[in-house]
Amino acid sequence: MRILLQFYKRVLNKHPVLTQTIQVGVVMGGGDVISQVVVEKKSYKEYNFLRTAQFSSVGLCFLGPTLTMWYRLLAKYVGMKGSLVTVKKVALDQLLFAPFCIAGLMSVLFTIQGQPPKQTINIIKKDYTDILIANYKLWPAVQLVNFYIVPLNYQTLVVQCVALLWNTYISWKTQPQRRPMNNE
Repeated sequence: MRILLQFYKRVLNKHPVLTQTIQVGVVMGGGDVISQVVVEKKSYKEYNFLRTAQFSSVGLCFLGPTLTMWYRLLAKYVGMKGSLVTVKKVALDQLLFAPFCIAGLMSVLFTIQGQPPKQTINIIKKDYTDILIANYKLWPAVQLVNFYIVPLNYQTLVVQCVALLWNTYISWKTQPQRRPMNNE
């Protein structure tokens, strides 16, 4: 385990954006696995491997780079340490970044799932507020601790540890079987 941790630290220090992006893709895929197996109670025959690949791809190609660069921008322009810096970062993260990130995540996910643009807009209109409210119940507290205590290179990892459960919720919340079949 110690060797694995040393390897992770070395790769993270040498390639922080790539390492953090890959870990987001892996954790998002893990959230989908938990959603399908634990929440939806799918058997092996029912399991949708494409869905897991799609969810991982969104983490790898959209959310991973977005989160990693967002935390670096906050560190550069708001600062690294202190109570006031932490409060500013959480406020910017939750009032500016989270609403756009959630809408972007939903848009990219539904597009990769093959939803037509009109259907994607309708789904976002229907589910966005619920997801944003759920976000506000969880993430401000997580980000207070994350921005105050955790060094920059580990902030994405800390968020992804919590996000394993968050991604399970997002995976379940964004599935077609939860939505009406018509184009309301």
